[in-house]
Amino acid sequence: MKKIVLSIFLIAVCMASYADDVMRKEKDGTYVINTTTLAQDVKGYMGATPVEVYIKKNKVVKVVMLKSQETPKYNARVKKNMLPLYEGVKITKKSSVDVDGVTGATFTSNAVKENVKRALQYYWQHK
Repeated sequence: MKKIVLSIFLIAVCMASYADDVMRKEKDGTYVINTTTLAQDVKGYMGATPVEVYIKKNKVVKVVMLKSQETPKYNARVKKNMLPLYEGVKITKKSSVDVDGVTGATFTSNAVKENVKRALQYYWQHK
């Protein structure tokens, strides 16, 4: 019986630490969703393309690309031409944010869009 209780406790602790790694709430009420573990299966051209999505009052404040193996030239295109399109977008439980990708950086664009989509889903499920 003690082993079962201990096992359940350890599973709960692991799940709690996983959730803390994905979403945090800052002092000003902004939620920050990190997709490093949430969308580790989402790949750009060279590998995973994690992002942090900042949400305040159900609006996307900004999307920040995190360290990845993508080509810096393509990351720069996505940062400059795609990520600003998310800023100020109102979101609801049923809405999906549709942002065009960047020509010449299709794999990276698609991966970033999927990361943002998963971040928004996570936000609605756990806020």
